[in-house]
Amino acid sequence: MIRRTVRISAAAVLATGLATGLTTGLTAGARAEGAAAAVHAHPAVHAQTVAQVADVLAGADVIILGEVHDNKRHHQVQADLVTALQPRALIWEMITQVQADGLKPRILQNAEETARALDWQASGWPDFALYAPVFKAAAQALHFGALVPRAQSKAALQVGVASHFGAQAQQFGLDQPLPKAEQAGREAEQMSNHCNAVPEEILPMLVDVQRLRDASLAAAAKRALDQTGGPVVVITGNGHARLDRGLAVYLERALPGVVIRALGQMEEGAIQGHFDVVLSAPAMERPDPCLGFVKSE
Repeated sequence: MIRRTVRISAAAVLATGLATGLTTGLTAGARAEGAAAAVHAHPAVHAQTVAQVADVLAGADVIILGEVHDNKRHHQVQADLVTALQPRALIWEMITQVQADGLKPRILQNAEETARALDWQASGWPDFALYAPVFKAAAQALHFGALVPRAQSKAALQVGVASHFGAQAQQFGLDQPLPKAEQAGREAEQMSNHCNAVPEEILPMLVDVQRLRDASLAAAAKRALDQTGGPVVVITGNGHARLDRGLAVYLERALPGVVIRALGQMEEGAIQGHFDVVLSAPAMERPDPCLGFVKSE
């Protein structure tokens, strides 16, 4: 029996990668978003308890709570922090603004009702039971959605992400290309996340969509700050939560002086990017995500 890696088409990558917010790569949702240890310009606090994390994050205007999407412990930490910090609003990577507008305290107290209101079963995100404690902890807060639906992501690639984003693209810096070294690094990460099995020409598109979603999260955080005065909490993957390239970069461009603090949630001490504080949890047991790229003959 011969096993070989199969390169998949650009269309297949986009069909899968744009379906949800899992745009850091087909394998990223099943990994700890990279196995390299973080390198920090200002070393992150390595917290041992949720209380220690809360102490670091308290006082910020925007508090970004990263996660590995399918790690149950990470979501419980988020719920505990929402309870401790009592934000006035939550921003969600996983839902649209239209969906967020339908969330009321009565609905949020019941996990089944919340899941139905969000049509979560059809969303492509991990099981709602993982996220239910976070929604319930934020039942009295306002909710904002930042999800860029698949159809909109595809449209953005056709016209350019800055043009699709609209008049605010310059305000958030989305109209500016990345430095060449950063662009190359991000494309290399995308190739690795896809098990070195995707066409090279798709890599800039995946990076563009990631930037679009960062800017969309930043725009939602700005709306939430404008409406509530803060603090606001952002629930998102570690890739968007990192301070060196995630939503914070775009939000700081739009709101100079805004105080942003971020938590990166590790698995077995592994994470990529810069954060103010990191907290580790056991890794989830998952099948090898690269098996989907291997064909037996």
